[in-house]
Amino acid sequence: MSSHSSNHHSNSNPEIKASELLARLDAGEAVVLLDVREPMEYHTFNIGGTNIPVGKLIHEAKDLELDKDDEIIVLCQAGIRSKTAQAVLRQHGYQNVRNLTGGLLALRKLQS
Repeated sequence: MSSHSSNHHSNSNPEIKASELLARLDAGEAVVLLDVREPMEYHTFNIGGTNIPVGKLIHEAKDLELDKDDEIIVLCQAGIRSKTAQAVLRQHGYQNVRNLTGGLLALRKLQS
């Protein structure tokens, strides 16, 4: 799926590395985070953000109160479910959705 206009935006990269996200969070940047794990996982460990499990997101993507132009970073445990969430959001017109590569596992590795 290559579109010729995919490079007009500096954040057109569909993936974000754990190190980049961590740096931005540490800098106090206001990042829109969407955690698509189950509530139990979210309550066990999270880095903030909105928790909408991917199964629920599939049904509710059209009703989300998020700005379609905002950069939205989707994350899960290992980066698999968030990839699904990313695809779903794109189908609903969210242009700037980025998947946390390696998920929270990658992030926690950096933090330890």
